[in-house]
Amino acid sequence: MGRHLVVGAGPVGSATARLLAERGEEVVVVTRTASAAAPLDGVPRLRLDASDAQALAEAADGAAVLYNCANPPYHRWPEVWPPLAASLLAAAERSGAVLATVSNLYGYGAVDGPMNPDTPLRPVSDKGEVRAAMWRDALAAHRAGRVRVTEVRGSDYLAANAAGVLDDRAFSRALAGRSVQVLGDPAAPHSWTAPQDVARLLAVVGADERAWGRAWHVPSNAPRSQRQVVAELCAAAGRPAVKVTGIPRPVLALLGLVNPTIRSARDTAYQFERPFVLDDTATRETFGLAPTPWDEMLAQVVAAYP
Repeated sequence: MGRHLVVGAGPVGSATARLLAERGEEVVVVTRTASAAAPLDGVPRLRLDASDAQALAEAADGAAVLYNCANPPYHRWPEVWPPLAASLLAAAERSGAVLATVSNLYGYGAVDGPMNPDTPLRPVSDKGEVRAAMWRDALAAHRAGRVRVTEVRGSDYLAANAAGVLDDRAFSRALAGRSVQVLGDPAAPHSWTAPQDVARLLAVVGADERAWGRAWHVPSNAPRSQRQVVAELCAAAGRPAVKVTGIPRPVLALLGLVNPTIRSARDTAYQFERPFVLDDTATRETFGLAPTPWDEMLAQVVAAYP
């Protein structure tokens, strides 16, 4: 099909590169920090600043698909994403590659009921504004016939070593029998996505013209509250459940004074204070994909904390 250029070597970018390589595609991973001499499971890596539009366009020359799996520091999204997204869009337009972007649910804002890809984008945070603007710009270019684009949107990741509300610190505390504090309401239903399922969908939509010109939700299991996730994780490890409590807003504000990531998370706290549920019906019906079984996801996390 041609060369595949994956921008970003985090959990999703790495998994996408592996999937493409396993099906026999020619793949190159673009990353800012890794040496080009250090391949990822046999996949060559190219050290490059993807926000350098000229350099990225040259790297994308002849590529069939350009995958945006970049993951800038959370608290720097408003300053880092706009030039990076513009560079990716320009590179796809110049090279003729399909632009397949990994995104999330922030752009929908505070929604009553499950979110599907047709839910209006009404962001209520600066990060949501960034994501919504990225998609609107890409979709406008697609509709103008300048480029072919698609986007996959997942919820918060549930995986070992994945950044998120339930992260390494929460997992290690729970499996050590210690209490866990979480953002928002511990009892609010929430959708959780496996990074490998994001990669699986991304590898499909980049090559399937039915996917172009619209967004798709990553297949995800039935929603579970943060308290449920921690309890089921402990059960999967054969350990007793631990206490799970929400971090009070005043405490969160104090923590944000010294931690920029926590400070920037305050404007998306609404996602954990009410039901935050993803509807993946269109993806399942169109592509026949299903999420990684929940028990398997939990087992993968437990295995990372012997």
